[in-house]
Amino acid sequence: MSRRMVAVLAVILAVLCGAAAFVWLHAGGQSKTVVHFTPDPPANADAASAGKNSSAPRMDSKSSANAAPEPGFMPVAGEVLEFTASVAKVSNVASLRLLVNGRKQIAGKDTWHLQAFAHTQNPLRMVFELDDQFDSYSVPGDFASVQYEMHLSERGQKVQSVERLTATGREAAPAGASAARVLPGTRDPLGMMQYLRSVDWAKTPAVHGPVYDGRKLYEIRARKTGSAEVQVPAGKFSTSTIEVKVFDNGVEMNDAHFTLYVAKDEARTPVLLEAVLPFAAARVELRKKQ
Repeated sequence: MSRRMVAVLAVILAVLCGAAAFVWLHAGGQSKTVVHFTPDPPANADAASAGKNSSAPRMDSKSSANAAPEPGFMPVAGEVLEFTASVAKVSNVASLRLLVNGRKQIAGKDTWHLQAFAHTQNPLRMVFELDDQFDSYSVPGDFASVQYEMHLSERGQKVQSVERLTATGREAAPAGASAARVLPGTRDPLGMMQYLRSVDWAKTPAVHGPVYDGRKLYEIRARKTGSAEVQVPAGKFSTSTIEVKVFDNGVEMNDAHFTLYVAKDEARTPVLLEAVLPFAAARVELRKKQ
């Protein structure tokens, strides 16, 4: 399966894509995730029909490419979120850890250092060994990316990529890094996750903006579709339900559909990601929060 799926959450999807080979060979296990979804009422008839045009969905007047985060919201330094990934009926095929590793100066800018670690688990690991690390340096507030790193180890092949993001192309990349020309306000996948947590979904029902996944630039469009009571290994949460769509050169990527559930707590904790992929349905569930 192509790496282009990584546009939403490169870390998570790398794990899920690797799980495909195992899913075709085995079946079993049972997910314990429970979701009780309540849709938001449509604002008008046009809003109800807008989703039918998948090639060019219309953003309403309240949507924003750079909606301001809710005042007072910021990541918690030292936060660790541990997730377990399942594909089809095969549980715990991989683990994922998201970390907020404090603040750091990059290119003269104050940034949040965000990290993610993904590992496949046995028995999948016997056929697809994956140990990936991702590092994001994103500015406070809108979480625009300054630097994005991928340290990949998959089936014995290692890839090291450090990219300094630039909207002008005039800034020279430091030694050991390359420059990536992007649009102003571009986020990497980890910065996008934090940005989606920062949005006040009661006031801003839809947002969109560019995301760079380490290889290519995409557009992400996210909108609140309702609320849900979600039961995952970490517990029960009242959540906002966010539909996430990925566009490549203005055309929606129809080979995958994503739904993110963000807790209605002060930390806006992401507790569940559901992905409908070409080969199977997959989910990434919060297992533990530190």
